[in-house]
Amino acid sequence: MIRVREAIVVEGRYDKAALANAVDAVIVDTAGFGIFSDREKLALLRRLARARGLVVLTDSDGGGFLIRSFLKSAVDPALVKHAYIPEIYGKERRKRSPSKEGKLGVEAMSPQVLEAALRRAGATVDGASAPGGCVPRLTKAELYALGLSGREGSAARRASVKKALDLPSGLSANALLEVLNVLCTREDLARILAVPGGPVPPRRGHQWGSSTMMSPIPARSSTPAGASARAFASRYRP
Repeated sequence: MIRVREAIVVEGRYDKAALANAVDAVIVDTAGFGIFSDREKLALLRRLARARGLVVLTDSDGGGFLIRSFLKSAVDPALVKHAYIPEIYGKERRKRSPSKEGKLGVEAMSPQVLEAALRRAGATVDGASAPGGCVPRLTKAELYALGLSGREGSAARRASVKKALDLPSGLSANALLEVLNVLCTREDLARILAVPGGPVPPRRGHQWGSSTMMSPIPARSSTPAGASARAFASRYRP
């Protein structure tokens, strides 16, 4: 599996699942033609483009080119690369009949074909693993430790974070994790968690920034939530 710096845009969730088996990257689906009227997701794509660039990887049929054309006019072309899959006729396994044009989509391509398409498009390939010395990526375990997933009130906390960062309200916990790793540093997130009225890290849980279990935070700590947020963020300052 290769790691791609740019965020990759595909049409649907099945395309996203197939691509996730081939590359380590932020992958955003357009919900088909839903992107045409989804201002929040379009704003997110523009932010991702400014942060690290986009690669558009849509199907090779009329619908795919229509979405590609829309994105060309909606996002700064200088920040976008275009990857194309080969035109192969057939039917995806999950479908009862072929598509209108009879062409296979991204979801039916092998990891090797998808990787080749991305390389041809000039995607920035960093390799299979992160270079040594880089700041570790925020993990699902850390989201849980911060009370942003899997806990009572997690949905409300995520909503507050998304509002503070001006992100689409419909982002799932997993999608939010991907976006945070692109647009937000640990210090940024710590400040959001620490502001009065913002989401507060749970008093019980594991401290952020450890790949192993840490001592639980005391239930009756006198340390303000803001100080706690600053403490775990400081563990990752360069």
